[in-house]
Amino acid sequence: MKSRAKTGVFQRTVLASALCVLGLGQAHAVSFTQGDSTIDINGTINGFYSHRTAESGGEKTTNSALTNGLLPGWINFVFTTKVEGLDIKAHVGFAPGINDKSDVVGLPSNPGCGGATGCDSPFSQIDTRNLYFQFGSSDWGTVKLGRDIGLFGQKIILSDMTLLGLGGNSYAATPFNTTFGMIGHGYMYTGFQPQITYTTPTMSGFSASAGIFDPNRFAGDETKDPAFQGMLNYDWKGSSVSGSVWAGAVHQTTSGTGSFDANGYELGGKLGIGNFEAVAYGFRGKGLGLSTVGALYFSPFEKTEGKGYFVQGTYKFGKTKVGINYGENRDSDGLLTDTNKFKSMTVGVYHSLNKYITLVGEFNREKGTGSDVFPGDLKTRTISLGGIIFF
Repeated sequence: MKSRAKTGVFQRTVLASALCVLGLGQAHAVSFTQGDSTIDINGTINGFYSHRTAESGGEKTTNSALTNGLLPGWINFVFTTKVEGLDIKAHVGFAPGINDKSDVVGLPSNPGCGGATGCDSPFSQIDTRNLYFQFGSSDWGTVKLGRDIGLFGQKIILSDMTLLGLGGNSYAATPFNTTFGMIGHGYMYTGFQPQITYTTPTMSGFSASAGIFDPNRFAGDETKDPAFQGMLNYDWKGSSVSGSVWAGAVHQTTSGTGSFDANGYELGGKLGIGNFEAVAYGFRGKGLGLSTVGALYFSPFEKTEGKGYFVQGTYKFGKTKVGINYGENRDSDGLLTDTNKFKSMTVGVYHSLNKYITLVGEFNREKGTGSDVFPGDLKTRTISLGGIIFF
């Protein structure tokens, strides 16, 4: 068996996309090869200090935290080979984190609470985000089976500069071991979902993906059909100008008493000119759940209508990238009595200390209005400092 350090292996994982789109270099992995098979091991760890002030209903609270950012920790095991003309890949990815809700050091919960509901807290849970295999060829495309990142909302979260930082953290909680970045104010979270998807070969910059996904019982009492997601994409790259345009859709039906359908579409674009990059995105959905929370199919107010937009600009000076983004989501209809809005702005600095470590500083403001989701309204200000390593 041969072992070696290998650069660029991350291009086979979702974190590779994060690195590439954010222009922060390549990750480095350890690779083991025997015969025609290779196993790559790579990962990431991050940690941040955050100082957050929140105002709601006339009350003001201030808290400090040592926390993960929008990314959890991650360790990936990626198997690749080529047999009888087929490119084959299997990926197992575990996502632990540093967060622990317990107020007692060394115990997973506060013994004084008596085991009440919501009292127990794990030290840190491990989220199995990637568990899939795929096969295909450059002639006819690729089929993927298992659990991996979704299609709807995928490209925008990978374009969000706060992916390597903290962003907004109003919904951060154990056991998720992440903050929310700009999720909930600008776009909805794609998530990591069981799926069978097909991706076409890339032809003159064009590609497409479509698949069936494990259905969610957000309404009614039956899920007779799988969910569907699809994405069209066009990328181009010149000597000084590059860009990407994409469109996506999501659809799911439910059956039985109180059932309703969920539908959504999105459109986004990215343009890079020299060291400057701009991102613009928008989406609209009906029955997808509260976009101001950002989690697909979270529907306590039944069939609501959600929409949002996101804009971002970044510029790179040598090894340092600076950027600003802004986004807003709105929810109405269903059982909502008000138009609920959640908007946020982040200013960030991302400095590549070396090929492994990026140091991050961010300032984020959030504002939530609407009597259903944000009674008394919500305003937050968060300063965060920390770093992330890719290996």
